[in-house]
Amino acid sequence: MQTRKGGYNVQQSNSYIITFSVILTVVLGFLLSGTSQLLGPIQKEAVALDTKKQILGAVIPVEEIAAMKPADINAYYENTISSKVVNISGEEVTEQDGVAVTAETVDISKNYKKPADQRLYPVFIFHDEGSEDKVISYILPVYGAGLWDAIWGYLALETDINTIKGVTFSHAGETPGLGARITSPEVQNRYTGKKIYSESGELEPVEMQKGEGRDYSGQEHQVDGLSGATLTAKGVNNMFVNYLGAYQAYLEKVKGKS
Repeated sequence: MQTRKGGYNVQQSNSYIITFSVILTVVLGFLLSGTSQLLGPIQKEAVALDTKKQILGAVIPVEEIAAMKPADINAYYENTISSKVVNISGEEVTEQDGVAVTAETVDISKNYKKPADQRLYPVFIFHDEGSEDKVISYILPVYGAGLWDAIWGYLALETDINTIKGVTFSHAGETPGLGARITSPEVQNRYTGKKIYSESGELEPVEMQKGEGRDYSGQEHQVDGLSGATLTAKGVNNMFVNYLGAYQAYLEKVKGKS
């Protein structure tokens, strides 16, 4: 027996609502899927462009990159950056599990979750335009954990494989005005000219100090810290130690050839 309220069939009302909900869900799902497929390539291009900006930002002034159009950045990157992938032993890797690998396709965040000896390590080589033999700098990705989320960056070394040419840092969720300042040119410029090897030839990554406001211009392995962001600074220090240690075998090979 069907219940009626004011001449309206309740069962028909429920069926209508269910049918309408199903149709709406299917339509919305179709629209979302279509939007994702449409925007997917655009998003990938945007991520790739941002990565190129970060890599180039370690070797040329950020202001120059900001003044360049996307097409110019892509062209400049293509003409001045070559790349390879190495393992922790410093050996070049061209494929993994039967799949070809390139520095541009290695997902640093996913690799970070693996043991250090199982990761792939991209190397980006900055050279004169159109001349890969005239190397200017070696650029190494670094990755780690900040206060709230992931932090990462790119460390550029001069051809002496010791002097830092420049760095860029990024983060996923550091505190604005505190840890997030690692993205500022003022903080990143502190690393330029610092060394990663001691006078005795031992690896000695640059260390961001606790507190801020001291002069470390005379120190080869220390830079001023971040006031109120000690844990972010420790995260930066740790990723330098971890990744320079992982790249050490490759760096020693490059030094041996120079």
